[in-house]
Amino acid sequence: MRDYEVMYILQPDLDEEKVTAAIEKYSSLIQANGGTVINVDKWGKRRLAYELKGQREGNYVLVQFSGEPAVSSELDRVMKIADDVLRHLIVRKGD
Repeated sequence: MRDYEVMYILQPDLDEEKVTAAIEKYSSLIQANGGTVINVDKWGKRRLAYELKGQREGNYVLVQFSGEPAVSSELDRVMKIADDVLRHLIVRKGD
């Protein structure tokens, strides 16, 4: 199993319940595909460096997880089509 980090930015107009629900959704997606969530770090609402999809702010979330490459591929596929995600980046951590 490999270690990964995913940083994603959620829509700024989501209330606290919806942000928590989105975090749970993506964490359970990792676990459903055989991965293990190591740490979830919610950074909260921050100002973006530049405008993304008409938004100037976003809710930042950093998740550390481990799993096979198929887990990160599926997570990437789902986040690309999700309406609540402004931007995401999945990085494989070095050994």
